[in-house]
Amino acid sequence: MDQQGADSNFSAAAQADGDHVTVNVTGEVDMATADTMYAAATPSGAARLTLDLRAVTFFDSAAIHALVRLGALYADALTVLPSPQVRRVLDISGLGDQPWLAD
Repeated sequence: MDQQGADSNFSAAAQADGDHVTVNVTGEVDMATADTMYAAATPSGAARLTLDLRAVTFFDSAAIHALVRLGALYADALTVLPSPQVRRVLDISGLGDQPWLAD
């Protein structure tokens, strides 16, 4: 599944392997695209999520909100791979020590 948001630089492509979904996100995750990222990360039947944000260049409060919702939904079954920009935003917002956040 490949979803395009309002920003042509944004994409969220999901690949499922059984009950594990991996979503590769690129570009800017903001108010216009955060819901699309969330939708790509919540397909029916998914029990585990890897959210690859290594190609994300901008991450705002709407993106943080979507990520917190995903953390609640997937509980102990979420892994987030951050870009340096995402890592910085999460550190500043106090979320840099979450167990789902990979180094």
